[in-house]
Amino acid sequence: MRFEDLAGGTAVVTGAGSGIGESAARRATELGMNVVLADVSAHRAETVAAKLRADGHTALVIPTDVRDAAAVDALADAVYSEFGSVSVLLNNAGLESLGFTWEVPADEWRRVIDVNLLGVFHGIRSFVPRMGADPRRSHIVNTCSVGGIAITPRMTAYAASKHGVQALTECLYLECAEVYPQIGVSVFSPGQVATRIFEDVPVRDATTDDAGFWREQIREGMAPDDAARVLFDGIVRDDFWISSHPEQFERLASKRARTLNEKLRPDALFDGRN
Repeated sequence: MRFEDLAGGTAVVTGAGSGIGESAARRATELGMNVVLADVSAHRAETVAAKLRADGHTALVIPTDVRDAAAVDALADAVYSEFGSVSVLLNNAGLESLGFTWEVPADEWRRVIDVNLLGVFHGIRSFVPRMGADPRRSHIVNTCSVGGIAITPRMTAYAASKHGVQALTECLYLECAEVYPQIGVSVFSPGQVATRIFEDVPVRDATTDDAGFWREQIREGMAPDDAARVLFDGIVRDDFWISSHPEQFERLASKRARTLNEKLRPDALFDGRN
């Protein structure tokens, strides 16, 4: 695929109201694409869309809670009714949680899993059959994280969900290669990107220090616009692994592989930085 091939196509981005999703939507319009901004916050999505429209781009807002399969079906219905096809689907919506596993409230744990993992599944279930019915090239990207290959204490709901997204995407790649070879599949595994993800973390007494630490760390991360450029570069190259921080990814993947291959205890290679 070439950048020119994306022009005139439609990109659907979940979690498009801020962070990587917002920047990915902007990058899609820079490449001449129509963009559909799906976010649980209609206000955030409309704010992003207004900026894109002011620059002369086509931006459709469809408030969507990716935890709800029917809502994602409705998103797909609306997109195909408006544009007729989808060139890029970015299953990007995600959120964080902090705290010792046994201290995380059950509803908070469920919300993280439902958004981060089931939200990706719902996007696949609603869009893949329609994308597969179109013989033209298209691409699906599931936003994972380096958290999909690492282990981090006090971040277990997030890690569990992202490990799930990683496995789901690998399986989807094989399935599309078998049934819908015109659909490219990628997993986007960013390291630290300066988003608001930790701003929305529920803070309890036990998580105050962790939340403050991660908020400071992430402010020093890559700019979301830079991450979005990496993302679309990977789509055009048809990469399966798209990483914003390749050195960090390789270090973490190597440690994880050694832990599994040598059946080491989880703390054997843990240094507090993943």
